[in-house]
Amino acid sequence: MTKRKDYLAANAGRRAPMPGFVLLMRPRADGDPTVRIGYTVTKKIGNAVIRNRFKRRLRALAAELLPTAGVHGADHVLIARAGGIERDFSALRDELAKALRKVGR
Repeated sequence: MTKRKDYLAANAGRRAPMPGFVLLMRPRADGDPTVRIGYTVTKKIGNAVIRNRFKRRLRALAAELLPTAGVHGADHVLIARAGGIERDFSALRDELAKALRKVGR
C-alpha cells in the first residue's frame, strides 16, 4: 500500500495488538481478492538503520504468513512497536500468526 488514505481506512478496521507490533486489517469491498500489506515504523523505534531493519523483518514475516493466513480482499497494516526489534524472529512469527487468526474471525 502506498496511499495515505488506505492506511487511514485500515485504521478504522480490526486491530490486534501484540508485544512487537499492532496488526490492522480492513476488508475492502472492491471485489479484488488480493491481500495488500503496509508497514509503519516511526522514529520512536530508533534511527534509520534500526527502522529499516525492523521493516525488513516485518516484510519477511508478511511474505511468509500472509499468502496463506491473510484475509483475502483485505488491507493489512503492521505498525511496529518499540520492543519489537529486540524480539526473536520466531516469537514475531508466532505473534503474527495469532494476530491473523484474531482479525480473521
